[in-house]
Amino acid sequence: MATKGSKKKRLVIVESPAKARTLTGILGKEYKILPSVGHVRDLPKSKLGVDTERDFAPEYEVPEDKLKIVEEIRAAANNASEVFLATDPDREGEAISWHLLEASDLQKFPIKRVVFHEITPEAVKEAFEHPREIDYDLVDAQQARRVLDRLVGYQVSRILWQKIRYGLSAGRVQSVAVRMVVEREREIQAFKAIEYWTIDVDMVAASGDNNEAFTARLAGPVSATKKIEIPNQQESDRLVGLLEGSPFTVADIKKRPQSRKPTAPFTTSTLQQDASRRLSFTAKRTMAVAQQLYEGLKLPGEGQV
Repeated sequence: MATKGSKKKRLVIVESPAKARTLTGILGKEYKILPSVGHVRDLPKSKLGVDTERDFAPEYEVPEDKLKIVEEIRAAANNASEVFLATDPDREGEAISWHLLEASDLQKFPIKRVVFHEITPEAVKEAFEHPREIDYDLVDAQQARRVLDRLVGYQVSRILWQKIRYGLSAGRVQSVAVRMVVEREREIQAFKAIEYWTIDVDMVAASGDNNEAFTARLAGPVSATKKIEIPNQQESDRLVGLLEGSPFTVADIKKRPQSRKPTAPFTTSTLQQDASRRLSFTAKRTMAVAQQLYEGLKLPGEGQV
């Protein structure tokens, strides 16, 4: 409870404690920043939690380990002049903001949604100067994904336990991925290797100023409509015998400008792939580093960057 004469602070709710600490340094003492530590509501673990007879309505509950956090946020909102929902700027973040609104009974407070894609003083202050409403289209999209996850995972996993082995799991994404892996493996097993040979010749100009060597690959007669196929060593040796000592002529030279597009920005999957290939990082380590960079690091003499 605020004491008489004291000024109420603005409450900001974020997802992670690290992000809360970073924002505290940017926003100052006028703001109280609390982390939700992820989702504060979810479908129950003990049952399907989706009413398939009533338009697939989800049944949410606050997990036991989140009750204290929800109460703390509700109490802080009672002593705040404004409440800002500053969860991540994506589908999950939007849903977390909505769940916070519902679970902590924040509807009666002046609520503002703020989003920023980098945690820098400029980006954060810009976001707080231009708050918006909760995007319920994003919330609905997240709920649809969560319901699909539950319908597939909860029900198909039971069949796996009965038919294959207890403890196996199925999922909207993982089950499709497993099928793709299996189908690819079957293609590999069914593949029949076919022997083929190529003939490469190191060449250099017999006259002229440019005596730089280059390599040419035999493609077949100039008049041929398709490249020559060399099925075995015997045929390769026969062709080499025909070519040895023969003169070669450059029939045509074509020059054309080439352009190359810059590498596309990383997606989550390409970031993980490149970090694994170049640095031998696990996916978990890559995402931890990415999250740390997003939240900002304190550098001596530079502050939070």
